[in-house]
Order: sequence, then structure tokens, then C-alpha cells
Amino acid sequence: MTFSYDVIVIGGGHAGCEAATASANMGARTCLITMDMNKIGQMSCNPAVGGIAKGQIVREIDALGGQMGLVTDATSIQFRMLNRGKGPAVWSPRAQCDRGKFIWKWRETLDATDHLDIWQDQADELIVEHGAAVGVRTVWGAEFRAKCTIVTAGTFLNGLMHIGRKQVEGGRCAEPAVHNFSESITRHGINAHRMKTGTPVRIDRRSVDFSQMELQPGETDYHKFSYMGGERPLRQLPCWTCSTNPEVHATLMAAIADSPLYNGQIRSTGPRYCPSIETKLTTFPDKQQHPLFLEPEGEDTNEMYLNGFSSSMPMDVQIAALRHIPAFRDIRVYRPGYAIEYDYFDPTQLMPSLESKVIPCLFLAGQVNGTTGYEEAGGQGTVAGINAALRCAGSEPFIMKRDESYIGVLIDDLTTKGVDEPYRMFTSRAEYRILLRQDDADSRLTERSYRLGLACRDRYDWWLQKKQHADRLTAFCNDTHVRPADVNALLERVGTAPLREGCRISDLIARPQVSLDALCEVLPQLREQVELSPNRKREIAETAEIGIKYKGYIERERLVADKMHRLEDIRIKGHFRYDELHEISTEGRQKLTRIQPETLGQASRIPGVSPSDINVLLVLMHR
Repeated sequence: MTFSYDVIVIGGGHAGCEAATASANMGARTCLITMDMNKIGQMSCNPAVGGIAKGQIVREIDALGGQMGLVTDATSIQFRMLNRGKGPAVWSPRAQCDRGKFIWKWRETLDATDHLDIWQDQADELIVEHGAAVGVRTVWGAEFRAKCTIVTAGTFLNGLMHIGRKQVEGGRCAEPAVHNFSESITRHGINAHRMKTGTPVRIDRRSVDFSQMELQPGETDYHKFSYMGGERPLRQLPCWTCSTNPEVHATLMAAIADSPLYNGQIRSTGPRYCPSIETKLTTFPDKQQHPLFLEPEGEDTNEMYLNGFSSSMPMDVQIAALRHIPAFRDIRVYRPGYAIEYDYFDPTQLMPSLESKVIPCLFLAGQVNGTTGYEEAGGQGTVAGINAALRCAGSEPFIMKRDESYIGVLIDDLTTKGVDEPYRMFTSRAEYRILLRQDDADSRLTERSYRLGLACRDRYDWWLQKKQHADRLTAFCNDTHVRPADVNALLERVGTAPLREGCRISDLIARPQVSLDALCEVLPQLREQVELSPNRKREIAETAEIGIKYKGYIERERLVADKMHRLEDIRIKGHFRYDELHEISTEGRQKLTRIQPETLGQASRIPGVSPSDINVLLVLMHR
């Protein structure tokens, strides 16, 4: 039987769900093909969303009209804003979610999306005709034809799980691996490699002695993920912390020969920034303890997640080691930690739209591009869904620059530099961090998304309202002067120099020690201005305060970014046969030939392409 659509999405994980809803909401007739409709949006590892830089990505997905922020807010059981002790450029929201309710909320979201169908099946073969992707065949014999196909298969492609010396084929615990599909892609010239990831043991909370752990409560202020979000409906729960000890380490190291990571069983590359416990012990042999975080899996379950204890050691070794921790001396577990190896495809063979350079009309998003993390996957899925819908309509692709979003940084890094380990986003990867804050993703992206037809009118109107009221509050602070007698007591209390003469409110806010909230306590006229906002008062006030306090830094970084745009605006794809340009270095010729950058700016970021190579290309372009 044959079905016809505009866009087919393979895989119902975080990338697939965002891709499917994005393309459907833009009007493309879309079908999401998933192996299990009861595990759509499954949180394969930690039931948490956000974190350092990842939280910014979720805010960007939300600003674009995506769903991850809304689903997270609706299922959050603990929220925290990380990095509060640093500047707002690196503040990062993070939420612990109810795993089961997260899945069901995603299912409700998909079911309520117009132009979107769901088909439960397993993709078996990519159909390529005349060099372009035209659909897929499934293991049940169905054939789906489409103008564009998006592959978001996560860790399922030839997935192989490891616990000690035991190996089981699968894409996730108790779920089968997908065979043949990788080969149906690589036979057309796309390069595939292997990566590894892992997940920790799951613990029965009834067996934990919480008196031996430190409580880690969440926050209940106005911060959320979605700019459209309301109140959190679920009960907020704490997390707990403890540490490993020398006895734990000794138990694990005594069995290191049975670790798949060290006995040659696993040969693929794992995530450097989320190492297994055995990797921590071998990398830092003198360290006496490592922190662990015990996190709830949901409101109504006893299952808990032990963050910091990813492992593929034999199950008896994992349990024996944990019982040396006082809080876990009587531990019972639901399942041990395990590692998983899977196929991914070389992301340098993708265009910035995430469409394949090798197979037109094929888009790839998520872990199949060598990334790790729900947020990185969701960001790619959003972009792939947008661009698949645009391609169906014959429109120009949607590309975000590095100074426009963390998602833009992510995709540029993937398509320009490639990966040799699972890619994880950090704030340090973005050279324009001050421009890419979590608080201003809506101002960066909502208008573009609305013009695309993805962000809805309500979202656009809310952003206009927020901008209007933040601009009004900023103007008031710039135009209103205060006397020393009004504020000097506050200034002395917070440890900054008192005024000798009057100044503008904005000059006081610019001081590191002074907050807008504190000024509201002593300046009734300022407090009245904040209260004029019809809703989301604190969010609007925060936006105005950050804009005032960091104005100089923001303007300086914008100037640097604008200078770089000159290179980004020079398109070079198709202009050169790099193998014939002997004026540039051998390595430069090889890298440029392989990656075929779109712009001179992208070429400048390719490892091995020197500044002198870029100068040569610039001179040749002028000719």
C-alpha cells in the first residue's frame, strides 16, 4: 500500500516531534513514522530538559514556535535557573520532568496538530530515485512517498547495548534496533560512523536513606521555558545529592577488565562531557569522590535517576559499588546502567538547512548527525522541519547565523567542522554569548518565525506587547533623574559609592551591585512603571534591566558580529574548483573540496583553512 505526503519524518524522538509539528504547522502534509506511539518524545536518559546552553536552545525552539518549552513547562516537577552567580549571558534554565507525563503531553500535542498523521511502523529502506529521496518502505510493506524525507532515528540505527560482557541489540532498553536502514542511505555515498552513549542505573526510592543525602530544592519564581507558558500544573519535587567514596572506586576498579569501555568491546567514541563513572575513575585516579544527583522520574513513581553514575559495568558490580554509599546501603534497582553504540552520518555532508548535499530532499536531524542531548536534537528537528516545508513550497531555506541563535552555532559547527565525538552545546562554543541570552530568544527569532508561518499570531502579539512594555520601562529609566537623598541609603547598603549629585535611574541600574528590584523598594515612581505591564511583569522588568545594565557590552558585540556578516554575505559555493587553486594550502584545498562551504564566513571556520587561504579566496572573488 502506498501513501503520499509532502513531508515524512522517521523517528518519534525529540528531533522527530519538533520536525513533524514544524512542517505540519507550516501547512505541509506530514506523516510521523514511529516504532511505538506510546513512547513518543521518550526521555531515553535523564528526564530533564535544559541546562548550560541547552536551556537557551529550548528557549529558541519556543521562540520559533516549537513545542519543547511548552511540553516541559506542562510536565515540570522541578525548575532551576543555573549560573545565577554569573552574568545573564550564561543563565541557563533547567527542568526536571515527569517522564510519563512528558510523553503523553507530546502525544496530545501531535494529535492536536493539523496536517499531521502518525503511523506506527519501522522504516526499512530509503527510496531514492534519480538521485533524490522520494520516500521510505517499512518493515510491514507500506510505502510512503513524499517530496521531502527527514530522518531522526536517534540511537536506533544498528544499535548495540552493553552491560559488562553482555551485548544485546537494541536502540533503547527493551526496544529493537533498526537494521538495513543505514545501509539504504550509505549505499548512495553518505558516510556513516559509530558513536557511543550511556545511561545510569534506575533506583527504587523506597530503598534510599535520604537522611544520608543533601536536599536540593527547586525554584518557584516566574522563570519558565516557554514565553507562552502559564503556571506549572504539577507538584514540585526536590532532588538529592551525595558522593562516591574510595570503597565505591575500589569495587569498580577491581572489575575494570569487565568494562566494555576498557576490554576492547566498545570501540566507538563516547561523550567527553558526560563520561561514565569508570571513565571518571581512570581519568582522575587521585580524586577521592565524585558528586552524584538523585532525581525523581515523576510525581507518581518510585523510580529515580542517579545522575553522575553512567556505567556499562556488569550489573552486580554496579550494585555492589553503590551499596558502599551510606544512602544506598540497602539499594534496590529497577535496571542497571548500560552503554549503547549506534550509527551516525557525517554532518559535513549536510547543507546549513540540514538537507543532504549527497541526496537531495533528504534531511537529517538529531543524534544521527553526531550530537547528544534532547535539546540539540529538538533544535535540529525544528530547523529540518521548517526547511522541508519550505522546500516543498519552493521557497528559500531558513538559515540562522551564529550571532542569531545557539541553534545556528550548533548547525554551523556540525556542517563546517564535523564531529569526532558526540557534540554537546556549551555557552563557550558561541562567540556572541551576550547576544544569545535565554531572556531574549523571542526578540531574536519570533518575528522571523511568524513571517515563515510557524509562530502563531498569539505568540507574535505577546512578543510585540512584551517589547512595547520593556521599551517603555527602559525609556523611563533613561529619562528619569533621582536625587542622592532618594537612593544613597540603598547604595551604601549594597556596597557602592553614594551619589554626590542627581543621576538617571539607568545609570544606577548599570552598577553591578544595584538591581532594579532594589531600586523599586526606594523609588515608588519606578515601581509604578513596572506595575503598568499588564502581565508577566517580572519577565518584562528583567528584559529591561539586562538591556540597561549590559548596554555597552551588547552594542560592542553587535559591532563585531556585523563585521563578520561581511564574510557571511559573500557566497562562494559553486565559484571554485578548489583542487585547482594552488595558491592556497594543500590542507585548505582538501578541506574546502570536501565540505564545499556556502559562504566565505563558513570557509573561515573550517579547521585547517588558514587566514591566508581566506584572503586568497577573497581576492579571487573580487576578480
